[in-house]
Amino acid sequence: MSASLKRTPLADAHLAAGARMVDFGGWEMPLAYGSQLEEHHAVRRDAGMFDVSHMLNVDVAGAGSAAFLARLLANDVAKLTVPGKALYSCMLNPEGGVIDDLIVYFFAPDRWRVVVNAATADKDIAWMRRVIAAGGFDVAVEPRRDLAMIAVQGPQARAKVWAARPGWRGASESLTPFTAAAPADDTLVARTGYTGEDGFEIVLPADQAVALWQDLAAQGVRPCGLGARDTLRLEAGMNLYGQDMDELTQPGQAGLSWTVSLKNPERRFIGRAALEQYATPCAFLGLVLQERGVMRAHMPVRTPQGMGEVTSGTMSPTLGVSIGFARLPQGAAPGDAVEVEIRGKWLPARVAKLPFVRHGKAVEHS
Repeated sequence: MSASLKRTPLADAHLAAGARMVDFGGWEMPLAYGSQLEEHHAVRRDAGMFDVSHMLNVDVAGAGSAAFLARLLANDVAKLTVPGKALYSCMLNPEGGVIDDLIVYFFAPDRWRVVVNAATADKDIAWMRRVIAAGGFDVAVEPRRDLAMIAVQGPQARAKVWAARPGWRGASESLTPFTAAAPADDTLVARTGYTGEDGFEIVLPADQAVALWQDLAAQGVRPCGLGARDTLRLEAGMNLYGQDMDELTQPGQAGLSWTVSLKNPERRFIGRAALEQYATPCAFLGLVLQERGVMRAHMPVRTPQGMGEVTSGTMSPTLGVSIGFARLPQGAAPGDAVEVEIRGKWLPARVAKLPFVRHGKAVEHS
């Protein structure tokens, strides 16, 4: 492993547990600790935990915070009025392309937090500061590399977090999806995740991360790596930045139109004019392979309406077949019969709605 890779506060704990480490966006991260399949099933059936400390928490503070975020993000932060409430959004360039997808938390009118992807963190901060300077906003952004982040996911995740940290239960038991509470200084417990299961994403001081990881493991929470995280998010119909969308992709081309708020005509967020003038029509849907094989990104898809492309693909541990996301021509619809080129052969597939799996159960795509 290259010495130039960044390491999270949990890196040594991963190595001690026998994790296979890989380069992920410039970070040394665990791919799996043994069986990726068992890690996947642990999250669907019980509880698993992921080190997501490579992602960056960014504090946004100042009197101009709300105005700045209204300009920066395609979704409307005016929806957030209750402290701890969160919102998923894309951050767009002037052409409407996705610079990053992120979660923003509201704490007070002058105090917010944005959580951005690891591989895009540096460019995201640079872009935010450019927007602040251009708009003259009274706001400061502070990257918080002093914090760590652990996602605990699965039907038993919350109960096992409370077993490991009983003092957090009072603050977090009443949380609904996309809300967060602060049970201790510099600690945030959010009912969010990237697996399609219930659970928490926990932000805490970096020097407390190893103790929490070990205490969760003692409660039977299984360490999980990037491999299981990818199969879980695919089953759950959740996009991966850099694979399903990027700066050349508009939200509507990645099934993310629901994250763009156009209701307030006065809110001229960056990229709005481009989306209103030349949004590119297409369909972003799921695929289920009908024969043996595994779909992967960039594989061509032949449809009655024309050619499309797989953006993400894998073998689904829950369904036992290969699933994928695909950008297809406008008019493609769930139930359509299509073909995917895999190793020089055109194999039959069926277009499906997303997600494939919800709360551990297969979604019927008849």
